[in-house]
Amino acid sequence: MSEVNEHLEKLMQELRRGTLTIAVLSQLNEPQYGYSLVTMLDDIGVPVEPGTLYPLLRRLEKQGLLDSKWDTNESRPRKYYLLSETGNEVYQLLVKEWNEIAESLEKVINNKGAN
Repeated sequence: MSEVNEHLEKLMQELRRGTLTIAVLSQLNEPQYGYSLVTMLDDIGVPVEPGTLYPLLRRLEKQGLLDSKWDTNESRPRKYYLLSETGNEVYQLLVKEWNEIAESLEKVINNKGAN
């Protein structure tokens, strides 16, 4: 792997890690279990490994942003996650902040040679 590709891969990993929380929260207006989230996110172009997602879900739940409930009616019990009231508020604020950052970055990128 070239040095450029190595740097790019590391930076892309950091960028994905920083945006994954917003992507996950965006999909939890209705209850979802871990594997369904992996599939949904992959389908919309946000690939995530289960080994990355499950610790994130547990952390968000511990922070009070997600509620969870076990469904034991199926042959394999599944833990379903849903945005809590606080999680919904935080998600809305994150989206607002994301949009402001994206707008600012767009200006910076498009004006890079203006100085």
